[in-house]
This record gives sequence, structure tokens and C-alpha cells, in this order.
Amino acid sequence: MPKKKPSKSEKSASSSPSVNAASNERSRMVLRAKSTEKMKRLALLSRESEEEWRPKSAKSVKTAGGKKGVKLDAKMPKKPPTAFFYFLEDFRKDYKEQNPDVISMRDIGKACGEKWKTMSYEEKVQYYDIANEKRREFDKAMAAYIKRKESGEDEETEDDSNFE
Repeated sequence: MPKKKPSKSEKSASSSPSVNAASNERSRMVLRAKSTEKMKRLALLSRESEEEWRPKSAKSVKTAGGKKGVKLDAKMPKKPPTAFFYFLEDFRKDYKEQNPDVISMRDIGKACGEKWKTMSYEEKVQYYDIANEKRREFDKAMAAYIKRKESGEDEETEDDSNFE
């Protein structure tokens, strides 16, 4: 058989073997997942180096809950629980009586959520009523708190914030 002359594209491909090898590598490339320990080390190292060059702000204040810039007032009334949490209290008691061997809050919470989803509005009304009553009490307490705060009666002194 007579040999065929290579075309221009074949000549250029054969003249640069590194390009040919690179295209073969790409076709055989396999993705590999990095181990979690390596990833953790890399993240820790990058965090440490980032802290070195990042300027620290004097204005941001970290408080309870990890939020920045939010100061919590101990005298401010707490928000009341929702209707679901009042239901959860009752359900937990009943569930523990029926299933004394189950002690995991995760399992109790899952069962409670399933029950809450399947309940009709008429069954939930009693819990909504309790929640609305507590919400009204909270609103009154919050209004009184805001009045005290605006009038200056609740001014904090340095001694109050130290919690001696």
C-alpha cells in the first residue's frame, strides 16, 4: 500500500508532541477528592495568614450569640415562644409516657414535627391562643420597656454591666 502524505493539520499536530500529550492527558484526567484532613489544614493555615494582614476594627463588638455590633440588654423582655413550642411541651410529656425507652430529643422532635404537620387548624387553635396571649403580654412589656428606655430610667451604669 502506498503511504499517504500527511495533511497540514496532521503535520502541525505531529510537530508539537507536547500539545498532543497534553490533549491525551486531559482526556484521561480523573477528578480526585481531597481528604478532609488536608482541607481542614489548608483552611486553618489560610485563616491564620488572613488574620495577620486583616486590620482589626475597634468598632465591632462581639456579644453573646456571636453577632457583631449588637449589644444585648438584660432588662429587655424576651420574645415568647411560638404555638409550635407550646405544642412541643405537651407532646413531649405524652410521648415520653407512651415511649419511655426513647430519650433522644432528635427522635422526639421528629415525631412532634410529623404530628404538627398532620394536625388540622382546629387542633392547633388552642396552641395559637396561648401563643397570642403570651405575645400580647410581651408587646405590653416591650412598650413599657421602650418608655423606660426613652425616659432614661433604665440607664446602665458601669457597675450594672460588670455583673459582680
